[in-house]
Amino acid sequence: MHPQVSVSAVSSRHWTLDEDLAFWAGAGIGHVGLSLRKLEDAGIDDAVARIDGAGLRVSNIVELGWWNLTDPATWPHQQRRLVAAVDVAAELGGCLVLTTGPAGTLEWDDAVAALDAAVDPVRTHADAAGVPLTVEPTSALRLDLSFCTTVRDGVDLARALGVGLCVEINSAFAERGLVPTLAGATDVLAHVQVSDFVIGSLTSPDRAVPGDGDIPLARLIDAIEAIGYTGAYELELVGPRIEAEGYASAITRGVAYLDSLLYGSR
Repeated sequence: MHPQVSVSAVSSRHWTLDEDLAFWAGAGIGHVGLSLRKLEDAGIDDAVARIDGAGLRVSNIVELGWWNLTDPATWPHQQRRLVAAVDVAAELGGCLVLTTGPAGTLEWDDAVAALDAAVDPVRTHADAAGVPLTVEPTSALRLDLSFCTTVRDGVDLARALGVGLCVEINSAFAERGLVPTLAGATDVLAHVQVSDFVIGSLTSPDRAVPGDGDIPLARLIDAIEAIGYTGAYELELVGPRIEAEGYASAITRGVAYLDSLLYGSR
């Protein structure tokens, strides 16, 4: 398994942490992305001890939830959850991958200002702990998750918040000028999530195993490598194709395909 390849716990969405740990051990997967939801379900302290004991390398933590930016009264609960996630990352490694939540009635700049205020205590805690925060633009179909739907806007948002950028290739691959945008954003580019997409699908999410769809992954990963990116390529699979195939098969094939790209054997 190439050292830059990581397997997200989201790729086995309905498995428990116990099932993830057993599969990762059996499949020889030592570099993983964690789900805060699964950590909470398992009990964070126990989960951290077990992940550490398994010798796993952690690339990131996702499934952090999102903000109700128009209701500051809801922010303290989310802030507490993310501070706990920062503490996990401080012990195990990795960055946090945040989505913004919907803007609601707010204009873009007002939504950024609200998010900046909401995330401030988390950012302060993360800075003190040496834990990177990143923000992830999402598909324009998922305005329930984020008001930031392009990598170009994500670069501006990351810089405005003083955090890093996570690029989810499934959402971004068709964006005009994607590679030049990334080349001009090496100061914030911190994490890359990888899956494939079959053009024509009207379902969201409907990710495919890398190599099964229409995203030019070889070209994009070559270009990202060429601008000096050295971070993780996290396999993050979710949707009906993955459920139908089964997690073990989909993940195993996805890792093999990413290995082939990164080891240059394609």
